[in-house]
Amino acid sequence: MVCGLLVSLTGGLAPATAAADGPATAETSTDSPKDAPKVDLVLDVSGSMRARDIDGQSRMSAAKQAFNEVLDAVPQEVRLGIRTLGAEYRGDDRKVGCKDTRALYPVGPVDRTEAKTAVATLTPTGWTPIGPALLKAADDLEGGDGARRIVLISDGEDTCQPLDPCEVARELAAKGIHLTVDTLGLVPDAKTRTQLSCIAEATGGTYTSVQHKDELSGRVKQLVHRTVEPSLAPEPAKGTDSCERAPQLKPGLYTDREEFGEHRFYKVDVRPGQELRASVSVAADRAVNDDYGVQLRASTLRGREIVRGEATGDGRTDVLSTGLRYPKADDGSAAEDADGEPVPETVCLRVSNAFSAPASVKTTPGLPVELSVDVVDGPDEASDAAFLGLGNGWWFLLAVTLIGLLAGLVWGWISRWRVTVWRTN
Repeated sequence: MVCGLLVSLTGGLAPATAAADGPATAETSTDSPKDAPKVDLVLDVSGSMRARDIDGQSRMSAAKQAFNEVLDAVPQEVRLGIRTLGAEYRGDDRKVGCKDTRALYPVGPVDRTEAKTAVATLTPTGWTPIGPALLKAADDLEGGDGARRIVLISDGEDTCQPLDPCEVARELAAKGIHLTVDTLGLVPDAKTRTQLSCIAEATGGTYTSVQHKDELSGRVKQLVHRTVEPSLAPEPAKGTDSCERAPQLKPGLYTDREEFGEHRFYKVDVRPGQELRASVSVAADRAVNDDYGVQLRASTLRGREIVRGEATGDGRTDVLSTGLRYPKADDGSAAEDADGEPVPETVCLRVSNAFSAPASVKTTPGLPVELSVDVVDGPDEASDAAFLGLGNGWWFLLAVTLIGLLAGLVWGWISRWRVTVWRTN
């Protein structure tokens, strides 16, 4: 479940048999192969994917449909591959089962027909060797200077210890190869959530809990597009318990974790005449109690509240959102520096939540937070007043009053004339 908030402030503020170099019929791209962004979708095809608990169908069927939608939407410049884990070995030999990972479709330009045909052949089969699959996926993405991303979709924890997938992710991050691993849990239990969250955090990626097919396809599409536009990828930002010690944020996308019932502060500088737009999403990646809420509050350094946005929910809700706009005009009273330039005002953003959880649910690590910040030029006062002095208020009110009065008089005269004509006839 994701809870979203928006606050706006104005003014002072190929199949497995394909050749390694990709399908011969793949689409062409104008991007240099050296700089092209690469994505490897790693799909769990273990036996548990037979479970029928996603929109009335099996997890495997939901994943296949979602993959088809994702393949249709892959940007032309992306080099994409599909790797499976647990797709072939049906036996009980753990040593063999933990080697069961293969490139279903090699990383390269996408031939949608061949890729979909490869996905259609998948059947839930064996073990869950997440660690080995991550190592092979990293090899799949070698070469070039473009962005690299692994998107892991699994419905269970790794069954091939002691090769801990969290440690594998940390090792990949330590290599400095700029590889991000994002994870998605299909109807996950607590252990699966913990492990997938750990994998994502180790590489600066994100974890998402998925209950529906649309959530799966939508999230994977989003992650693929983030690879094309790295600026859309969130940066880590650790909020604090007070505005004074809060991190200074520039326009961008940020991730953090927030404990249940916690407040976290961040700071943003806004010059006079600018508009601050901020939004926050808090994902309930585990079972939570009913009656919850998320709040985004903007205030000055002195603690004076400027505006707030909040959303509440009762039960499992996909998205909650709200928005506010604070029209604070620039009255020329802003402080100036030694060169006569207006001094930016520091705005404190406080993210709060009212989540709680049953006693059996672990509350650590905290809930995933995604914070978006943007600062733009505020609306021009002249354009605000373009229609009969709308921005000045009084002109507009007077015009509306006069128009209403005249319209009433004319309509009254027409009505009386129609009655007179009717009586005469």
